[in-house]
Amino acid sequence: MKEMKQKINRFIRIFVIFALLLSFFNTNPAKTSPTLFSEKKRTIKIEVDYTLYEWWLLSWKTSEVVCQVYTEHESWPDDSEVLYYCGAAIQKQWTQTNACMYTGEITQLDECKGLYLHLANVTPLVKEVEVNLPAPEVYITLVGCNKEPGQTNCSSLPYLRFQGYEPLPNESIIQIVGRYNGMGFSCPGGNCDLPLTPTGTDGVTVEFWADSSYGDSSEVYTAQIRVIPWGDFANPDNPSVDTPTYYVDVLSSQWAGEGKSTCSDIWQSFMPIDGPPAWLRTPLLAEQLESDNEYYLLAGMLIKQGMVDASDCPNGGLEENGAATVCGMEAAQPVVDDWQNQFNAEIIQVATQTGIPAQLMKNIFSRESQFWPGIYEKVSEAGLGHLSDLGADAVLLWNPSFYCQFCPLILTEETCQRGFGNLDQDEQEMLRGALVQKVNAACPDCPVGIDLTQASFSISIFARSLLANCEQVRQIVFNNTGKQPGQLISYEDLWKFSLVNYTSGSGCLGNAIQRTINNGNSLTWANVSYNLELACRPGIEYVDEVSTMPVEEAVGVEDFLVSPTPEVPIAPTPTPPNVIYPTVTPYSTPTPYP
Repeated sequence: MKEMKQKINRFIRIFVIFALLLSFFNTNPAKTSPTLFSEKKRTIKIEVDYTLYEWWLLSWKTSEVVCQVYTEHESWPDDSEVLYYCGAAIQKQWTQTNACMYTGEITQLDECKGLYLHLANVTPLVKEVEVNLPAPEVYITLVGCNKEPGQTNCSSLPYLRFQGYEPLPNESIIQIVGRYNGMGFSCPGGNCDLPLTPTGTDGVTVEFWADSSYGDSSEVYTAQIRVIPWGDFANPDNPSVDTPTYYVDVLSSQWAGEGKSTCSDIWQSFMPIDGPPAWLRTPLLAEQLESDNEYYLLAGMLIKQGMVDASDCPNGGLEENGAATVCGMEAAQPVVDDWQNQFNAEIIQVATQTGIPAQLMKNIFSRESQFWPGIYEKVSEAGLGHLSDLGADAVLLWNPSFYCQFCPLILTEETCQRGFGNLDQDEQEMLRGALVQKVNAACPDCPVGIDLTQASFSISIFARSLLANCEQVRQIVFNNTGKQPGQLISYEDLWKFSLVNYTSGSGCLGNAIQRTINNGNSLTWANVSYNLELACRPGIEYVDEVSTMPVEEAVGVEDFLVSPTPEVPIAPTPTPPNVIYPTVTPYSTPTPYP
C-alpha cells in the first residue's frame, strides 16, 4: 500500500513539472497578458496639502447640532454633500428651510423653523494621493515606400516601423513585441522595422506592444495592414518590365504617418484600392473644389444685403419667401460663384486635419445652407452645416476629445470631468446651446451681416460632428453584429449610413440595420435604405443629393499605371514577387519566435 502511494505521488510530481514546462514554453501568449510585467500598476503616491472645512447643521429651535458635514472647499456644502453626510431626511429639511427674519410672529431666533449652517472648524491637513502615471505607447509608420512625386503608391515593398515611447524619465522601452499574420516577432530596444509582404484585398492583422524598464507594458494595439501588388510585374508566368507598384494601407489608432482617414480608422474599413468615389475625395488645391451652382436662397440673401443689384428685376429679384427669382439669380450668379468658393481653402485644411473628405463637406454645406452660415428666418440651425441642438448633442456625446476641449469654456473643469452623458439636464442644454451659438456666423454689425471668421470656424466644428456620427455608426453596427463595420460594409456605404445617422437620427439607422439583419440580408446601402421606416425615408433623398452632386472626377489610380487597371486586383501569388527590400536601417529588425 505504501509503495502504491509513493508511485502515485511520483506520478503527480512528474505531471506538475511537465505542466509547468508546457506553460513556460507556450508559443501563443495570451492577448490580455502579453508579458510578465503587465500586472504592475503604474502609479505613484504623493503628499498633497489641503484644508478641511467642518460645517454644522443646527436646529433653530434647540441650537443642537443635527449633522456634521466635511468639505475641502470653503463655499457652503452643496445638496449632494449634505445628503452624503446627513441622509435624505435632514437634506430635505435643510433645502426647505427659509431665511430666519424677524416679523410680527417671530421675535426670537428659536422661533424660526428648520436648520441653519455654521462653519465650526478649519483645519490644514496633508493627505497621500495615488496618481496614475502615463503609460508607454507604440506608434507606427511606413518606411522604404519610395513614393514617386504626386503618387500615393509605393515603388517597393516597405517596412512597418514601430516606435516605442516611454514618458517617464530614467525609464526606457526594452523591447517591441507582436504578432504579424499569426507569426510572432520581437525587437530589442524602442524601435523595430517589420518587412511587409503582399496580403490580399482583406489585409492582415498585426498585434503589437512595448515592454518598459519600469516593469510593465503598454496596452496591446492592433493594426490592419493591406499590401496589394499591381501590374503585370506581379505575374510570375508573364515577366514584365512594368515598374513595381504596391498599394499599402494601414488602419490603426497608433498610425503616425501621413494621409490618415479618421473615419476609416474608426470603422476599420479600407478605402477602395483606386481611391474613394469623387464625392468622398479631398483635392490638393482649393481650385479643384470650385463650383458654379445656382443657389436661389443664397442669391436672395445676397440681394437683401445689398451685395447684388437686382433693381432691374420685378419685385427687386426676390420671391415672397426671400429666395431669388430667375431674374434675381441671373443678376447674382457672379457673386454667388465667388461666395460658394470662398470657403474652399478652409474646407481642405480642415479635411487634412480631421480626415473628413473635403468634397463631402462642401456637398453637405450646399444641401444644408447653400453656403449662408447665418440663421435663416424660422430655422433654428446655424453654421454652414446647419448645426442643430440634436447635432450638437451628438458631437458632445460621441466626440470625447472635442467635448474635453469645449466644455471647460462653458462649465467648470470639475463639472466637465463627469462626462457629457452624466451632466444634469440643464448643464447639457447649456452646452448644446453654447455650441450652436458658437457656429452661428450671423453678425448684425458685420458687413453683409455675416462674420466670415466665425463661418470658417464652423467648418471645423461641423467636421467634428461628422466624426461623432462615424463613431456612432460604428457602435450601432457593432451592437447589432458583434463585428467592426469594415468587416461587413463597404467604405462608401458606411459614409451613406453616417449621413442617414446625421440627418435622420441614430434610431432610424439602428432600426433599419436590425430589420436588414433579421431578413437575412447583407448590410449594403440598398438593403438598409429599403428597411428605413416611413418617417426616416427623407434621409434617402438627402444621401442621394449629397453623394451624386455633379463634381469633376478626380484623377484615379488608372491614370498613374503603365498597364490598364484590372477590375479585380491581382491577388498575391503563393510565391512572393522577387523584390529587393530596402537597405538595412539603424532600426532593429524583428526576431521571429515560433
